[in-house]
Amino acid sequence: MKRMIPTLLVVLGAAAIAAAGPAGTVSSPDGRVEIGFSLGPAGEPLYSVTYGGTPIVAESALGLRLRNGPPLAAGFEVAGIGHASHDVPYTLAAGRTREARDRCEEMTVELRETGDRPRRMTLVFRAYDEGAAFRYVLPEQEHLTGVEIASEESQFRFLGDHRAWVLELESFTTSNESEFVPMPLLGIKPHTIVGPPLTIELGDGLTVALAEANLVDYAGVHFARLEGGNQSRNPVLVTRLAPLPSYPGTSVMGHTPLRSPWRVLMVADRPGALAESTILWSLSDPSRIEDTSWIRPGRVSWDWWNGPAIPGADFEVGMNDATFEHFIDFAAEFGLEYVLIDAGWYGSHRDINADIRKSIPGMDIPHLVAYGKERGVGILLWLNWQNLRNVADEAFARYEEWGVKGVKVDYMNRKDQEIVAFYHGVLAAAARHHLTVDFHGAYAGSGEERTWPHYLTREGIMGLEYLKWSDRVTPRHNVTIPFTRMILGPMDFTPGGFRNVTVDEFAPRNLAPVVMGTRGHHLAMYVVYESPLQMLVDYPDAYRGQPGAEFLKVVPATWDETRVLEGEIGEYVVVARRRGDDWFVGAMTDDPRTLSVPLEVLGSGTFEATVYGDTAESADTPTALGISTSTVTATASLTLDLVRGGGAAVHLKKR
Repeated sequence: MKRMIPTLLVVLGAAAIAAAGPAGTVSSPDGRVEIGFSLGPAGEPLYSVTYGGTPIVAESALGLRLRNGPPLAAGFEVAGIGHASHDVPYTLAAGRTREARDRCEEMTVELRETGDRPRRMTLVFRAYDEGAAFRYVLPEQEHLTGVEIASEESQFRFLGDHRAWVLELESFTTSNESEFVPMPLLGIKPHTIVGPPLTIELGDGLTVALAEANLVDYAGVHFARLEGGNQSRNPVLVTRLAPLPSYPGTSVMGHTPLRSPWRVLMVADRPGALAESTILWSLSDPSRIEDTSWIRPGRVSWDWWNGPAIPGADFEVGMNDATFEHFIDFAAEFGLEYVLIDAGWYGSHRDINADIRKSIPGMDIPHLVAYGKERGVGILLWLNWQNLRNVADEAFARYEEWGVKGVKVDYMNRKDQEIVAFYHGVLAAAARHHLTVDFHGAYAGSGEERTWPHYLTREGIMGLEYLKWSDRVTPRHNVTIPFTRMILGPMDFTPGGFRNVTVDEFAPRNLAPVVMGTRGHHLAMYVVYESPLQMLVDYPDAYRGQPGAEFLKVVPATWDETRVLEGEIGEYVVVARRRGDDWFVGAMTDDPRTLSVPLEVLGSGTFEATVYGDTAESADTPTALGISTSTVTATASLTLDLVRGGGAAVHLKKR
């Protein structure tokens, strides 16, 4: 049910506009998050955010800079302030939770310029228990019809040089694949483009992350530090919009009425709560798909990461039917839902003139679909976005006819308004033809999975593929991303490397690559890392008969509930997720540590706990894995002794 308190407009006279103090406030349902609004002496809109009385963002400016007119940043008077309450339960088809709730308090501020040809702008603020959000709305009006937004002037003024985890990007043309580097806010160079999320530690567990939600027909947001706006060591961050490639100097083109995405401050009293939050989905448009019964999350066997190297194969390994029959047989044996046929099935992955509606000789997609169907395994297909952009409906109709279950679309590497429109166009076409979608070379999420529930996962993450050519995906990186990239939703990290070596032994290699960290560390990723399409990157015989392989047969790819039990950014993390009556726990660490994990989340009943974790030998032999089984209840705790780069995965099966 949806509960709405009717909006109350309060028209303010000139005396009220000139009055000191905030023009309005709105607080979250639990009262901890409060947003204040006021006009500055030049009629500039200002806002602030507090959490439990602690300032999060001090009075900060808002505004839009236009190419086709003066900026919408000052010279305003308040035409009205309205308040409303939202309380709307909704269901997510896949992801970190099944049931969610859009519950917040809203304040709408209507602004009007003074002068002879006044323009109007509306600011909408929402206060959730999980954070604060605001957006710009340009209503239909006489003096502003066509809109060309050059930049957005949203500011975030922090009262301290706090430690942040920064995704530094070289340009707006990016795959968003890099480390989140810890540094003080004033350490962010003013010219640096920072990708979302920007996670900031304010002290005593209080953590905030800057993000966006409901990115539709608009440029994607990035962040930067404002040069010259950091008096008294209070850094000011600003939003930066990706520019349109075809219109230099412009980021957004449109007509009134026009609304921006939400600018979001995720707020939590501990960093792990950010990975439990559903605020981005609550701020996004409701599902555009009524019947979601065809949407099937699952685990995926994948040929690309390992390379064309299958030891002992009695067939030629490569892009051919025999190779993928081999992967389908493995998926059926392990109970996996899918096999992904990656780049090469229709031609060179860089040939933008290749026809994606037919396969190369030696690849019979309808045959492989039928072969998989007999064994309960679906087929997913890789695509270069440039081959897809003009033939999406026709190609997707062909795939639906073949019986293909989904597509992986790659290489966009942008976040401008044009590419955002491409994403939504592909998602709409895929929905019409009952195909799930995985975007690679992608930007990180903004809650689209609620609007398009068949959008199961995306990249926008420096994942395991980087170990083929670099040493960058370290255990430290692995325990940083749950508190940074993953708070924005599903990430296709592509876990599952079973050739485990120590950090000191590691060397990159393209064929049959190895991974840093223990077998327990990499098994835990299947619980810790959120992705309703969860890859098994290694070749089949890397798993058969190996310790821990049994866990891959039972771990789900989507969840009914998520709880982050413990963790420190860049140090360690413990995540518990529930599917039905069973719970799964994943623990990962950088440095050695002993964890005592309480099991209160289990509630009533008795559970059989199977632990796949480090042993003393794992420190020097990372493939070593201890497997133990015991009976536990919610009053118990699990003691996990983790080595350097170690971890553990636990299946708690209700009896």
